[in-house]
Formats: sequence, C-alpha cells, structure tokens
Amino acid sequence: MSGTVSRAVALLAELAEGERSLDQLAALLGVHKTTVLRLLQSLEEGRLVHRDADHRYYLGAGLFALAGRALEQRPVRRIATARLAELNAATGQTVHLAALEGEEVVYVDKYESRQPVRMYSRIGLPVPMHCAAVAKVLLAGLPPGRRQKLVARLTFTPFTERTLTTPKALLAELDRVAEQGWAQDRAEHEPFMNCVAAPVRDATGRVVAAASLSVPDLVLPYEQVLELLPQLRAACAAISADCGAS
Repeated sequence: MSGTVSRAVALLAELAEGERSLDQLAALLGVHKTTVLRLLQSLEEGRLVHRDADHRYYLGAGLFALAGRALEQRPVRRIATARLAELNAATGQTVHLAALEGEEVVYVDKYESRQPVRMYSRIGLPVPMHCAAVAKVLLAGLPPGRRQKLVARLTFTPFTERTLTTPKALLAELDRVAEQGWAQDRAEHEPFMNCVAAPVRDATGRVVAAASLSVPDLVLPYEQVLELLPQLRAACAAISADCGAS
C-alpha cells in the first residue's frame, strides 16, 4: 500500500472513533499539518470526510453509499435476510451473519435482540478468530492446509479464562466443529456471553458464511442457549438450500 493511501486509510479509521481536529490527525500520522490537510481535502471532495463549522472532521455521507454497495456485493447476505429475521423473531436473541474475507472473519449482517442486555457488535467489524463461534465455523470449513496456515498466524489473546490460547487447542476444536456441524463460544470472548453458530453452504457444498445466536447468561444460561441450536441449524439449512446446496 502506498504511503498516501495508507495515510488516508489511517485517517478514516481514526475518524471512525469520533470527530477529530486537524492537529489531532496530524499528531496521529506524525506528519506536517499541510500533508494531512491535502489528504482531508481529497477525502472531502469524495464525500468520505465532512468538516463542520468548527473545523472538526467527521466521516462523510459518501461512506454510507459505499457501505451499502459493499453489503449488496455479498449475495449470501441478501439470500439469508428473511430466514435470519425469522430466527431473530422466533428466539428474541441477537443473530449474526459472518463471512471470511481474506484472513479475517467479519460480521456482514446483524439482527438485534429484544432483550435489554445484549451483545455489542457492528456490521463490518472483524471478530476474534480463535474464540468467536462464527469464526470457528468458517475456519472449520476450510481445507486443512489453509486452515492450519491461518491458525498459525493468529494472535491468541486470552480474553477470558475459557479462551483457547494455542494453535493446537484451536485446531482440535476446529476438528470437532467440522465433525459435529456447529460451534460454540462459551464465554470465550466475553465472560457473560454464550454463542452458538452453524454453517451456510453454497451449491458446491462450500461454507460461505456462518450464522450465530448470541445470548448473555443474564438472559439464558448456557444449557438453554444450546436448546436454541436446532432452530439455528434449521435456519442455516434453509439458507443453504436457498443458496443451491443439496
């Protein structure tokens, strides 16, 4: 990535956290303000950045259109919409759809829980590959060689006492996921959150996405989350059929 492009990406990533002044952005990049100002002016012309009357910078409305088009380019999201909405309505719990992009797993859709306590997540954000249930499903669906290479490059951050912290442990877990056809995150990422996930396949049988149910243990204990698994797997099977899987 060229220096100019990488700086523009860094600016957008910083503005995603909140509005910033020119001085703050220049300090972030470690370059002169005139360099940052030229970048910001180019981003403003593309409506990717907006400047208010106090000369503070925000993400621009042009990103809404880009985000919408990015989501439209994922056919599985469009195909899965009705089934996942039904699953969300039937269970009342948070439903996610995730896909593998390069070497990251990202959320491509979300249906919020009706409960007052719910999981924080955003469409487009990557998920922890070594502990998220959707990531386990997507990794387990890869050919063994690619699976091993991806796992070898992961950083095993120990989020909770249940987090898997070695490639060996994760690979063993992925073997179980591939065999049983679903994955769990039992308080591995957040100590109060339990998730189950299942694969979505295309006409070739390839795993192209993973759907999950995420439930705080204040709402349901782990054992009752497992009771929702048949509904999740049925929804994923229906979506897979809609994608052409036999």
